This record gives sequence, C-alpha cells and structure tokens, in this order.
Amino acid sequence: MRLLVALVLLLVCACARREAQTAPVFHADGYPEKLSDWRLLSVEDGVLALSPGVTPYDLATPLFTDYALKLRTITLPAGQSAVYDENDVFDMPVGTIISKTFYYPTPELEWTGDVAAGPSPGLSNDAMPLAAVRLVETRLLVHRAEGWVAIPYLWNEEQSEAVLHRTGAAIAMTLHRPDGRKEEFAYVVPNQNQCAGCHATNNTTRAIKPIGPKARHLNKASTFVAGFNQLDWWLAAGLLSGAPADASPAPKNADWTDETASLDARARAYLDANCSHCHSDVGAADTSGLDLRPTVAFGPQFGACKTPVAAGGGSGGRAFDIVPGDPEQSIFIYRMTTSRPGDMMPELGRSTTHEEGVALIADWISAMAGGCN
Repeated sequence: MRLLVALVLLLVCACARREAQTAPVFHADGYPEKLSDWRLLSVEDGVLALSPGVTPYDLATPLFTDYALKLRTITLPAGQSAVYDENDVFDMPVGTIISKTFYYPTPELEWTGDVAAGPSPGLSNDAMPLAAVRLVETRLLVHRAEGWVAIPYLWNEEQSEAVLHRTGAAIAMTLHRPDGRKEEFAYVVPNQNQCAGCHATNNTTRAIKPIGPKARHLNKASTFVAGFNQLDWWLAAGLLSGAPADASPAPKNADWTDETASLDARARAYLDANCSHCHSDVGAADTSGLDLRPTVAFGPQFGACKTPVAAGGGSGGRAFDIVPGDPEQSIFIYRMTTSRPGDMMPELGRSTTHEEGVALIADWISAMAGGCN
C-alpha cells in the first residue's frame, strides 16, 4: 500500500510540474559549456523548473555557505537506484548527476548586489519563481566511469542560463542580516580544483565523492512530498534500494534550528554537516586529531580539553578546542567567528560569520559542566 500511494503521488507531482524540453542528458566525458546542456532544469518566463526524472531533496542540517540557500537535486540512470549505507554516502551508479544551485532572496527586484539572510520562495511542484531570487551558481557532481567529477557553472545576469566557470570567481555582495545590519562581503565561487577541498573526504585517495546523500542527513520529513519521510519516499519511488522498509531505525541527524531537539543533538548535527567531512580519521584534517563524526563519543577526540595539534596561529591564543562551560576560551568559537584567512573554519565556503551557528555551539559549550585543568 505504501508503494502504491507513493507511485500515485509521484504521478501527481509529475503532472503538476512545468513541461521541460527533454529528459536529462548524461555527458560521459568533457565539460559542457552550458548548464542547460544537461537538461536538468530550465528557466522560462521567470520560473525555474526541474526536468522529469530530476528529484529535489534537502538535508536535516545543511552546510553553511554565507547564508546562501540551496536547491539540491539528484538524477539517477533510468531503472537504477542508489544503494543504502547506514553510515556513509549511498553508493550511486555511474550516470548519476547531483546538482546544487546556490541562490539568495533579494531585497530589491533589480539585482544590486544586495542579498538577504532569510527565507525566500522555494520549490513548489518542481518549480520556483525567480522574481525575488538571485541565482548565483550551480555545482554538479557527475558520476562517470573513472569516478566522480565536479563541474561548476555560474549564472548570467539575466538568470536565463549558467555557463561553465572552472576558474572560480569572487562576487561582491551586501548581506542584509535579519536585525537590519548590512555587511559587505565577497561570495566566493570555488574553482574546479577547490571542490576537492571538501569532497575529497579521504586524504589518502583524494577521490571526490558526494557528502550530503547519507541516511542521517536525509532521514527527515520530506519538504517536497507531503506526508512522507524523505528516506521512505526515496525507497518507494525506486531511488534507493537496500534501505529499511521504515526509516525509523536509520541514523538521523537533528535539524540544528529545531528547538524541540536537545541542544547536544543540534550542536553535533551542525558540526557534522559543517566540519566532519574534513575532521575525521581519514579526512583532509586528519592530522588535527579532531574527529567530529556523529559516531565519535564526546571526549578529547571530539575536542573536549584537547590541545591543538596542527592549528598553528589558528588557536587564537586559546589552549583547548573546547573548554566545557567557557565558549570564549574555546578554539572552536574563535575559528567559527574569525574571518582571518588560515584561521577561520570552515576554511572554504564562507566569507561571513554564521552568527546563529556560533550562538548554537556557544550555548552547547556553556551548558557543559566542568572545565580544563
């Protein structure tokens, strides 16, 4: 019955979406010049629409990127599915395309470089109006025979097309914070090689792979299919195989903004999403001795009263990563707050301080008993 209901809902959603020119096109090699060459989405009459076979998804707690909002999609080869893994990213077949489009709400209808830190109209029936939105970039992760390849695209001024941009860019913007403050910053579009800074999660192999599509990130109420858990929906729709028939026993991260969840669950979900792809026993920051994966017990390995091994000047004059009860003396807070190159964390993907995220981690540390001797 669950499968029947899911398939009916899939049919309804497909009928409701705007017609696209064709189904997605997988390019087994090369770097197509235009995002539209992949036929994942289209823009017509000021509306962005997903193509048939392109599935939107979101994460319980996402990575912070200078307050940008993100539209994530996955496209699988016809008749194939991702294979469930309890702890790691799902195993996806060759031919899979993952996209992430970065965009901002804009206070003005005309693009002036001003962006808002806050909600905006999102995707509904696989379409999103662009009247109050500024599209910035779309990053693709493409699974080819030789492995995963990152391909970045930059949107044009007209928001009608995104073009291949492998060399990176810095875009001047003014952030309007919720309390009315304005902050000038440079939104940094990474070059193609910098994608490995996060997505090469094994520092030995340096192979690129996705980060987000893991059970613990996807195990949440679906934003796009009412009444379904997102993992259950993927399973019912044939996007996923090998998963539990019900998502209940699957790992689950908290939504970092959900105040009904425990402070510990929210903080650890935030650190997982923003830090653990590097801070693990095999990640790019393996020499730090800091492991922020959710399976690691809280203690010195997770930063408690841990002296820095490889922080250099990035300690900000503080002695320990986490000083229980004292966020101001914790290196975590310094590195999350500073924008000084070489000190700030994460070191890629932000030019601003995520004040709300810093407040969460500070509250979490403040609530801890003890201290460091």
